[in-house]
Amino acid sequence: MKLELVATATFGLEAVVRREIEALGYKIIKTEDGRVTYLGDERAIARSNLWLRSADRVYVRMGEFTAENFEELFQQTKALPWEDIIPSDGRFPVVGTSVKSALHSVPACQSIVNKAVAARLGEFYCMERLPETGAVYRIRFAANKDRFLMMLDTSGDGLHKRGYRVQDVAAPMKETLAAALVQLSFYNKDRILVDTCCGSGTILLEAAMIARNIAPGLSRNFASEEWDIVSKDIWKDEKKKAYEAADFDSELSITGMDIDRRAVKAAKENAEEAGLADDMDIVCMDMTKWEPGAGIPKGASADDHGVVISNLPYGVRIGDSKANQKIYEHFGRLMKDYPNWSFFLITSDKALEKEIEKITGRKADRRRKLYNGMIETQFYQYHGARPAKKDGGAV
Repeated sequence: MKLELVATATFGLEAVVRREIEALGYKIIKTEDGRVTYLGDERAIARSNLWLRSADRVYVRMGEFTAENFEELFQQTKALPWEDIIPSDGRFPVVGTSVKSALHSVPACQSIVNKAVAARLGEFYCMERLPETGAVYRIRFAANKDRFLMMLDTSGDGLHKRGYRVQDVAAPMKETLAAALVQLSFYNKDRILVDTCCGSGTILLEAAMIARNIAPGLSRNFASEEWDIVSKDIWKDEKKKAYEAADFDSELSITGMDIDRRAVKAAKENAEEAGLADDMDIVCMDMTKWEPGAGIPKGASADDHGVVISNLPYGVRIGDSKANQKIYEHFGRLMKDYPNWSFFLITSDKALEKEIEKITGRKADRRRKLYNGMIETQFYQYHGARPAKKDGGAV
């Protein structure tokens, strides 16, 4: 069955998600704010959920139309081929959003959509009352300026729920954002990675999963595993292929540190749950006391082309600005003293770039606006010297 699939994403990550979808071999139809639409089939539902690292959810696109009143919403929703995917006993709860639309009441729209789908399915299956005792086919509508996009949620829980987070810290970074930061950096399995403010270890774990080519959805379940259109054999086959694709042999050099002992404890427990504890060292340490070649990471030196990726403190309380300035000055000195190392720093504090420039005389090589939850941040990228190829050239 040919399907139009929609991978949703946090604003700013659309290009990352697009590249992930293309790497799976699927044709992109369009990329827009928060969504990437692409062509696939039943197997693509399984592969997308298993492999997309930075997407929030994967949907089947059912249709799109304009509706300015409830009658139009009912009739155009009813006209869509819901029976192609939802069986006679399917449960179809409705959720949605409405932005700058005449039909601004989300609960009212939910009720109309539910009635329209029930009417369509009741007519198709010749049933006056649908049992709704089977698998869940959650319907999501997105209304924007009277345009309604209708979709079915194949994922269930958000894709950021990998299954390894057993301990948390305050304001943890979502796994999907952490995976995107790693993919936007220079990190690969042959390089050293350091997170100087690791919190519960999300960046470390996502980096290790990328380095080992471990499918992020391999240890969890999805709503569409219970759907009739995606057979059990497809899911079994795709999970088997994902397991066989993992690289469990390469040696990794991944180090995390945090000044908070509770965060270090949480990161270690999450690493154990993910089965990746042996791939990383996690220590309790003040990041302003760290520098490459001082024993952390083990065996690292100033000549290495290491990569630092850190979600820095954002500094919203009185006194935080001085503490953050000390951190920024430290990073500035590291960049000046260790030109081979690359630094990828995310923060909402725009003072970072100015403080680093005072010491290094350079601005960030690249910056990207991203959202960490509801907080607008900048991902500052400071590129180190390119490592030499084995034949003497530069990579």
